[in-house]
Amino acid sequence: MPIPARWAFAVLFISAVVPARAADYQTNLGPMPLDDETKAVIAGRGDATARYDGKTLTVKGSFHGLPSSATEAHLFLSEHIGVPGRQALDLTVTKATSGSLSGSFNLTPEQANALRLGHLYIQVNSEKAPPGYSWGPKGTLWGWLLPAHKTAGQDVPQAGHWFIPQLDTPSR
Repeated sequence: MPIPARWAFAVLFISAVVPARAADYQTNLGPMPLDDETKAVIAGRGDATARYDGKTLTVKGSFHGLPSSATEAHLFLSEHIGVPGRQALDLTVTKATSGSLSGSFNLTPEQANALRLGHLYIQVNSEKAPPGYSWGPKGTLWGWLLPAHKTAGQDVPQAGHWFIPQLDTPSR
């Protein structure tokens, strides 16, 4: 039985008006890389969450324990999870050893795709962070934005299936 034209138009209209399903992302900000030269000037922890409504990405987070004041924070685009990328967007950050970071952005199609694939990450720089590395940018805290997921606490074994970004990142 064919669908009446008025119903087809209504379905088309509603699908065009209803925004894409909002998606939540999270990251744990940690120091990297650490070696004998950098462990004295790179330290701290933090976390951030992000919400993407199909057009706007809103990022909120906090950090603590930096050995020197934060100077800037950015979102970077990477080719793969764990690989340094290029700076894409500037976040607002508290210029202290503890504080917050935030930002709201209309993403380009490339940036939205990177977010869905887990290739968008946060980097917080600080005063004492090294100026850079031969293989990538400086940074005190880094964290890749991945779909929100259940996390186990420190020293808590997790039985059964658990979040593996390369396998569990849905296409959104």
